[in-house]
Amino acid sequence: MTEVGVAAEVRPNRAPDATSVGMVVWLSSELMFFAGLFAGWFMVRSEAKVFPPPGVHLPVGRTAIATAVLLASSATIHVAVGAAKRSDRVSAVRWLIVTALLGMVFLAFQAYEYATAEFHIDTNAYGSMFYLLTGFHGLHVLGGVLFLLATAGIIVGRSRAPAGRTVEIAAYYWHFVDAVWVAMFLTVYVVS
Repeated sequence: MTEVGVAAEVRPNRAPDATSVGMVVWLSSELMFFAGLFAGWFMVRSEAKVFPPPGVHLPVGRTAIATAVLLASSATIHVAVGAAKRSDRVSAVRWLIVTALLGMVFLAFQAYEYATAEFHIDTNAYGSMFYLLTGFHGLHVLGGVLFLLATAGIIVGRSRAPAGRTVEIAAYYWHFVDAVWVAMFLTVYVVS
């Protein structure tokens, strides 16, 4: 209620900023991209007499450890967001770097799996879809690692703009990459 001479109650603007909307729209398009890859996977699976084909033995245990590493990185990016929102730039950068390192550990697991796999992208349709699914996800993790490091660089740079929103946008992407991997791990390694 406003009276003459009394200032009206000031409410914070709750409208999303353009960067957040842009990230959500872009992640939606990425979701459609991965949906197409999953559709290809399920098509190959539905047409196969034996799935996975003989000679394919996926390292489910080792990949479960890699998955746990990636899930741990979701916790560390969450801590980075909290630190950035408190304007604790040093802690935010530290947690961004820890998250990026966990992403690199995940990529090392994936590189080792590729190096030791008994099948390749051109072995059969299964191999093609396996490498397309996991490879494109790996590229997204690599992009995410670079994004996290760039975000850390921005925070320690000359900018004194609030870091909370910047780190939160990076976290949107990182959580998306993690969620896609959980679906991929369950689909490719567990359900198959």
